Amino acid sequence: MRHRENAAPQEPAAPPPPVPVVTATVKQEDVPIILKGIGTVQALNRAAIRSQVTGYLESVAFTEGQSVRRGDVLARIDPRIYQARLGTAQAQLGRDQALLTNRQTNLQRNEPLLQRGYATEQSVTGEKAQIAQSENAVKGDQAAIDYARTELDFATLRAPFDGVTGIRLIDIGNVVQPSDPGGVVVLTQVQPISVIFTLPTDEIPQVQAALGRGPVPTTVYDQAGTRKLDTGSLLLIDNEAQPKSGTVRLKANFPNAERQLWPGAFANVEITTSIVKGALTIPTDAVQQNDKGPFVFVVGDDHTVSIRPVQVGQRVRGVALIAEGVKAGETVVVQGQYNLVPGKAVVAASPDQVSDTTTASAGMLP
Repeated sequence: MRHRENAAPQEPAAPPPPVPVVTATVKQEDVPIILKGIGTVQALNRAAIRSQVTGYLESVAFTEGQSVRRGDVLARIDPRIYQARLGTAQAQLGRDQALLTNRQTNLQRNEPLLQRGYATEQSVTGEKAQIAQSENAVKGDQAAIDYARTELDFATLRAPFDGVTGIRLIDIGNVVQPSDPGGVVVLTQVQPISVIFTLPTDEIPQVQAALGRGPVPTTVYDQAGTRKLDTGSLLLIDNEAQPKSGTVRLKANFPNAERQLWPGAFANVEITTSIVKGALTIPTDAVQQNDKGPFVFVVGDDHTVSIRPVQVGQRVRGVALIAEGVKAGETVVVQGQYNLVPGKAVVAASPDQVSDTTTASAGMLP
């Protein structure tokens, strides 16, 4: 006897689960157009404080790393020899001035006598020549006094500008002279301060146009480009390009109120040349690339994705400006594109729930 077994009906296969992705909304906002360069911090002024006269270094009036003002005394050289020279020059002036006065008196007495015949023309002419000689001697003495006074003033070393002192290079008790290579100390002006950086030559017209409209806002970041150090303005574009690198140097000034910038340090610079009003923006990670060009995955109302070709403008601080291809308010996939194909269902998730591989395979997409 055969028993007929009733076959159990097969249930349809469950649809695959939606792919977890990170999404973002297309925004419409004003976006600054930023150019980026790398440069070096440069002091506005830097001077080796050298003695302009030779002498014994008597005292130092600063501490290393001290902030000083223009005119502050930094060091003193033994002034006695220069005081003596000034005194000698002043004494010589006194003698020559007395001699000049005496000769002028004699001339005043003899000129009336010449008219009455009691003095000769030759004697009066000689006295006039002696007066001219004494006048020249007095002028020379005054010049010698000015020179001696200048030497004496040079015995006191003063700050030529506001700045910060460095490490002292000569100790008290040494003889200093103008030929000393390093001087007593190096003084550096750090407030304000400059950054010299470069941009490609093809970006310079954009910078020139921005300068023509007014001050160009400039921001400086640390060497890693992650920490903002100061904000300032672009000062100038150099007058020549660097042919080997295809770049042009630019200079920007910064207040450096917090002293975050130090001469010689590397820095990243961003200049804002213009602002695009009402630009459509998405995170740069949303933009993918295949053989047809850039595209994004757009999430529809049914939570499935479709491919949308886009025209990408400038990328600024992790944001891409989209000229064409998406509308404000649409949702695009930012992370998780690797697992997507058109029509795939997705679900919004946090970044830690999504695969680290975010770039879609160009060969697998139409």
